[in-house]
Amino acid sequence: MSGASSSTWRNWAGNVTARPVREVSPASAAELAAAVRRAAEDGLKVKAVGTGHSFTTAAATDGVLIRPDLLTGIREIDRTAMTVTVEAGTPLKRLNAVLAREGLSLTNMGDIMEQTVAGATSTGTHGTGRDSASIAAQITGLELITADGSLLKCSAEENADVFAAARIGLGALGVVSAITFAVEPEFLLTAREEPMTFDKVTSEFEALHAENEHFEFYWFPHTGNCNTKRNNRSAGPAAPPGRVSGWIEDEFMSNGLFQVVCSLGRAVPATIPAIAKVSSRALSARTYTDIPYKVFTSPRRVRFVEMEYAVPREAVVEALREVRALVERSGLRVSFPVEVRTAPADDIALSTASGRDTAYIAVHMYKGTPYQAYFTAVERIMTAHAGRPHWGKVHSRDAEYFAEAYPRFGEFTALRDRLDPDRLFANAYLRRVLGD
Repeated sequence: MSGASSSTWRNWAGNVTARPVREVSPASAAELAAAVRRAAEDGLKVKAVGTGHSFTTAAATDGVLIRPDLLTGIREIDRTAMTVTVEAGTPLKRLNAVLAREGLSLTNMGDIMEQTVAGATSTGTHGTGRDSASIAAQITGLELITADGSLLKCSAEENADVFAAARIGLGALGVVSAITFAVEPEFLLTAREEPMTFDKVTSEFEALHAENEHFEFYWFPHTGNCNTKRNNRSAGPAAPPGRVSGWIEDEFMSNGLFQVVCSLGRAVPATIPAIAKVSSRALSARTYTDIPYKVFTSPRRVRFVEMEYAVPREAVVEALREVRALVERSGLRVSFPVEVRTAPADDIALSTASGRDTAYIAVHMYKGTPYQAYFTAVERIMTAHAGRPHWGKVHSRDAEYFAEAYPRFGEFTALRDRLDPDRLFANAYLRRVLGD
């Protein structure tokens, strides 16, 4: 097992820091189990981190911090069952690249692939989909190191009650050591990106959702402009974006120029509405066809802080219109687009889409910009629509709220009482969201 040194840990956005007593980097499930047992003997709490893409303190600890760096790799590809089993610390980008080489793919994914598979699934990371749900919903089995240091295998057939909850486990039930995902033969997606007015996209939202396998849009605050994205399966042939045009859209516009724009907005907030009007008109329509991960994901180099709420799909247009009215009347200056995506209902206890067809509204602020006033006001709108916050993104909700928001919340906390009665895996975040 590598390392036992300790230093300050920071998340990707820089808004969370932790100073654990020690850090360990286990290279196998056996080493991970040994690290959990030793922490318990020393009276220390245990948290595993991924790549720090959560904006909450979900992974922060002053006890033992388990780093994922060595617990990586593809354990098995089963072409009969059409599954892939990977070590928990494997980055999504590595999983996607290996699957592509093997002519396979996940069915759906989020737009960032820097996270580890365990970090992404444990917090409920998702993309957008009419019929296909979050990454966690594609899990067919997982291994969990529980508080007594034993390895628990879970699937729909084995320890099914644990499986029902642990796919989005928040790190509360144990430390995930490996995950098995359902995969399918690689396919092509045709992406159609097109500007559309706010009024048009909101009035036609249900039709756009129904007509496309994967629909999402971004609204630019202080404007009436949106950018829409439709991804649908295609017979091909592949026609990726040209190297130059792809670089202009994905790197220069979405990262390089956007970084400059955000920095200017942070320094001189009064310029943001005028910049937004220009920015929102700068992206042109384009269509391209490629393998899934090259369409679903994109680089995100501009650092930000984010809050995202899941609302019943039928409430999303009204909620978004309320957010627009809030921005227009408030004097807030918002340089980041507001993102809207969807997911079908799933059967995972603490999934934001648990038991209901869902739409997501995500708000962002550039790193270093005060975000509390904006997020608090948006959160008030979302909670009025029975919203459920993303577990890895900024929010102020607590266990009392979640007990109402999630019909199966009690099922999850009872399982936690059974698997971790002494709260070896607890931290301040879990005390707030799950109670003690």
